[in-house]
Amino acid sequence: MLDADIKAQLAQYLEMMEGDVLLKVSVGEDKVSREMASLVDELATMSSRIKVEMVDLERTPSFSVNRIGEDTGITFAGIPLGHEFTSLVLALLQVSGRAPKVDEKVIEQVKNIEGEFHFESYISLSCQNCPEVVQALNVMSVLNPNITHTMIDGAVFKEEVESKNILAVPTVYLNGEPFSSGRKSLEEILAEMGSGPDASELADKDPFDVLVVGGGPAGASAAIYAARKGIRTGIVADRFGGQILDTAAIENFISVNRTEGPKLAASLEEHVKDYNIDVMNLQTAKRLEKKDLIEIELENGAVLKSKSVILSTGARWRNVGVPGEAEFRNKGVAYCPHCDGPLFEGKDVAVIGGGNSGIEAAIDLAGIVNKVTVLEFASELKADSVLQERLYSLPNVTVHKNVQTKEITGTDSVNGITYIERDSGEEKHIELAGVFVQIGLVPNTDWLGDAVERNKFGEILVDKRGATNVPGVFAAGDCTDSAYKQIIISMGSGATASLSAFDYLVRN
Repeated sequence: MLDADIKAQLAQYLEMMEGDVLLKVSVGEDKVSREMASLVDELATMSSRIKVEMVDLERTPSFSVNRIGEDTGITFAGIPLGHEFTSLVLALLQVSGRAPKVDEKVIEQVKNIEGEFHFESYISLSCQNCPEVVQALNVMSVLNPNITHTMIDGAVFKEEVESKNILAVPTVYLNGEPFSSGRKSLEEILAEMGSGPDASELADKDPFDVLVVGGGPAGASAAIYAARKGIRTGIVADRFGGQILDTAAIENFISVNRTEGPKLAASLEEHVKDYNIDVMNLQTAKRLEKKDLIEIELENGAVLKSKSVILSTGARWRNVGVPGEAEFRNKGVAYCPHCDGPLFEGKDVAVIGGGNSGIEAAIDLAGIVNKVTVLEFASELKADSVLQERLYSLPNVTVHKNVQTKEITGTDSVNGITYIERDSGEEKHIELAGVFVQIGLVPNTDWLGDAVERNKFGEILVDKRGATNVPGVFAAGDCTDSAYKQIIISMGSGATASLSAFDYLVRN
């Protein structure tokens, strides 16, 4: 199951195990069972600390990772390779006794959770967002004996996934009931369980010199540049990493041939933590007001104060805004083809959007699903010519241009899409199982109201120094009227805004 390069890497990790681990394995005669047995056997031959026992578990094929003499609570129903290989490695290390790399406050929160909690996460091995959820729930199982977690590969347990009408990953069930969907950090899961950080801790903070609102590439860059000046710096973010957490392959970040969004986000966070920066994660800003100091009010009611502020709140996927989109989100309406595409294997889907992201999505999906229909509002596709050539070479793709989406239809989940031909006004309907929305971005600036000047698209207007129309308030990244929305441009604009904020502090 493991090639030579992976085995070499794995061998180094397994040397870090601190105690013995028992793998309890439940397999049958099917292909996945044989592959799982092969993987487990390979693991056992690579470390004398790994023991194997054949048992009957709730699902077959599956295997659990346990301390000797106990059921630790971590189970893999499926083969954790692909994006989940790291989840397997970490489970082996952490169950063996190696401490998870988690903040001590978070560890205490997990240990103090009372009650029985049995989590099940439905994932696909091609999903770059799933491992964070799997690893977070595994950590909780390691730290608290009352918590268990089973990772379930939707491609292996198709009947179970279909019976629960799961059309998006990761989807998490808690004690048999739906709990959450989408990427979640350990802190976010704890917050949903009612065990998040105390808001009173934020309200009592001293004023900052520079407060960065937003934790994506622009915000991380701005905070690092500010902290290097030796001034009191803070970041408040509802999700550290921002948009790039939902980005699969990144191939235009100069000096790095290829990386993935979650990996880059982790590197950003690690770099930020090298400096004396107060990171306040899982906090959403709701109001900005300029007084003697600039005040940022959070959704939880806490008010943070700072001498200068850098807005780097980024952007989010733009919604089509038609009936059925909100109702069937994660029930056939999806925004990430890499994550959710495998759940539509052999089915018909549509992609709304003819730009680069839409056409890339259609190309990726064409290799998985039965048929892809692309719907583009304009009279021509906007994607790069090389992508269009690839798209038109695919036999299972149909393109409709100059059409307007009217409605996404369904009952419990999506069953079709209705569109209007803009030339003739004729209305048409296509029966399908999924709709992937890829029509660009909208800035996360609604909360600002009239506090700073924005254009008709909601983008914050800035000058060449990143300054807004409010003295002491700067902005950077995809929330601004920058000509292009790119990671490397956001980082540069974050640095510019930070240097400008420092100059403002010096002069004022």
